[in-house]
Amino acid sequence: MTVKKELLVAALENGTAIDHIPSDHLFKVVDILGIEKLKNKITIGCNLDSKAMGTKGIIKISDKFFEEDEINRISLIAPTVNLNIIRDYVVVEKKRVSLPDELKGLVKCNNPKCITNNEPMSTRFLVIDKENVTLKCRYCGMKIKKEEIELL
Repeated sequence: MTVKKELLVAALENGTAIDHIPSDHLFKVVDILGIEKLKNKITIGCNLDSKAMGTKGIIKISDKFFEEDEINRISLIAPTVNLNIIRDYVVVEKKRVSLPDELKGLVKCNNPKCITNNEPMSTRFLVIDKENVTLKCRYCGMKIKKEEIELL
């Protein structure tokens, strides 16, 4: 019996592969990162087989390496993501996305009376539950659950 292997997503010479994205969150990650505005070569795979997740999404972006605040944005929506940094077709670094203890300037406070909604200042949220993604505004104390998060 011959085993047939196929490459579902093209190899990347240099850039970043965002792997293990829950299929139902794939296009939220695309939106958060503004990928549709990039001029780089981009491969997006959705509903790919995954032993660990059932199905997953993957995004490969040539010649793009993400900054810390971009990675933090991904972790708000898809905390199971792996980032693979690729140079000359070889994975040179693997990063597991994780929520930091504090988020600055990424999330809008849902309290209309919060000072961040009435003065020109950056928001600051403590991450009080990383597993379920619950945030607490440092200024007014409002708690925000994952499904209520509005990114700036």
